[in-house]
Formats: sequence, C-alpha cells, structure tokens
Amino acid sequence: MTPLALLIGPRISPNTVTIVAALVGLFCAYLASRGAMIPAFVAWVINRLLDAIDGLQARVHGRQSDFGGYLDIMLDHLVYAAIPIGLLISHPTPTFGIVTSLLLGVYFVNGASWMYLAAILERIGAGARASGELTTITMPPALVAGAETIIFFSLFFLLPQYQVQLFSAMALLVAVNIVQRLVWAYRALPAPGNSR
Repeated sequence: MTPLALLIGPRISPNTVTIVAALVGLFCAYLASRGAMIPAFVAWVINRLLDAIDGLQARVHGRQSDFGGYLDIMLDHLVYAAIPIGLLISHPTPTFGIVTSLLLGVYFVNGASWMYLAAILERIGAGARASGELTTITMPPALVAGAETIIFFSLFFLLPQYQVQLFSAMALLVAVNIVQRLVWAYRALPAPGNSR
C-alpha cells in the first residue's frame, strides 16, 4: 500500500482520505439498505482500502496527528454501526432485529473495553509508544480485531442468506474480546496502592 500512499502525495490530507473513506462506508450502508449486496461489498472493500491508506499516508509524509487518529477511529465506528443498520433495513424481520441489536450492543461494550483500557495504558506509560505500535493509541489484542471484522462484514454481503448466523457468531466472538480484555486488565494493571 506504500506506493499508493506515495502516489496520493502530501498535498491531500490524511484526514481527507479518512473522511472520504467514511463517506464510501456510509454509501455502502445505503446500498446494503437497498439490498444491493455486491455493490455494497465493493464499497466496503474500497472503504477498507482507504482506511488502510490514511494512516500509512500520514506516516509516509510525516503528517501523523492525534486528531487524525481520533477522527479515524470515530468514523470507523460510525461505518461499523451504519452497515448492520443498513442490512437490517433491507431485511426487517424480528429475528434479524434481535441479532442486529445484540451485535451492536456487544460492539458498543467492546469499544468501551478497548478504548478505556488503551487510555489507562497510555496514562501509565504502557501504551503505543512504549510497545512500538504505529497507531495513535495502543490497541490491546483480542480474538476479533481489524482483519476478522473485515472478513465478517464481507461475508455479510457475500452470504446474505446467512446474515442471522453471521451476526450471531460475530456477536459471540466479540463478547469473548470483552472477557479477554477484562481478564488481561485484572492481571496486568497495577492494584490499588501498587504503582508500577
């Protein structure tokens, strides 16, 4: 992806790429709401490519910023929420409504589980800089992360007849993330009165 980031050049802001990625992601959700699964899948792939390029472009051209990292994660989560809602609009059954609510609820708690943990790790000096990560803040590992999310969302479009099962499976696996991080945090974070 580095040649593409170099081709875009330093004149186009990484934040502009982030915003365009989000707009493509929202268009993907719109296409999904209309039942156009293959065009939605294509838009999803473009969204993910642009999302990969924005951070790379920022690093290649020395334009990294805390605001850029913040904007990126906020708009990613907007897209991650909009797509399941779009799919629900195209398939408004009670069962699909329940699994969509479950997936979004678990995803919401998962976001809180890693973002707050990341904030604590940054505060105690064990964050991205200490671990050598290239992201703005540390992203504690878990069972379902970026690659797995891309795979699941792709399958939502490519196998629409299995969306209920795929939503349920993703919700269950993301719930495992929450438990993983809770256990990790309990073991790794300093206990009261025990600063590290």
